[in-house]
Amino acid sequence: MLIAHGAGAGQDSTFMQRLRQGLATVGVQTLAFEFDYLQTMRREGRRRPPPKVERLVDELSRWCDSVSHRDLPPLWLGGKSMGGRVASMLAARDSHRASARGLVLCGYPFHPPAKPERLRLAHWPSLACPSLVVQGSRDPFGTREQVAGYALPEVAHLHWLEDGDHDWKPRRASGRDQTALITEACDTIAAFMSEHS
Repeated sequence: MLIAHGAGAGQDSTFMQRLRQGLATVGVQTLAFEFDYLQTMRREGRRRPPPKVERLVDELSRWCDSVSHRDLPPLWLGGKSMGGRVASMLAARDSHRASARGLVLCGYPFHPPAKPERLRLAHWPSLACPSLVVQGSRDPFGTREQVAGYALPEVAHLHWLEDGDHDWKPRRASGRDQTALITEACDTIAAFMSEHS
């Protein structure tokens, strides 16, 4: 799976490292990359917002082209938050040529926090590949209650991590921790990929 990071943190973030390690433990090979804007941010030592999402879709498409081979099946695409949105937009845009074998969207940003009316689902009707969303039930980018009201395509499957936030951190009172939720997510992702391979 080619996996993209979120808007504010790269592949070296604790979440992304734990996710990749957890996936490796259950037999899912990941290839991690960072978008150009984040690499520039590192070089310059200052924060910058990501460019327009369409530019990131084109950039991900180039990554797919560079790591794919015509004699092999298409890659699974995945991502955390913004990275998942970009992956889903690429899969929807290129659904006619099956650019993605499937999608794994971790903490999908269904809408900006506190702006539930600004949905980011316009491209979802064009998704044609198996798509798994792994979402914390308290995620401010789309809670369980909010997402229940969305008309998602048949290819979309949801797995809720009980009490998790956007980084899958539950409240202490839940009796669980982020590591437990990441382990649950990785088991779910591996099973989904196996079922749809």
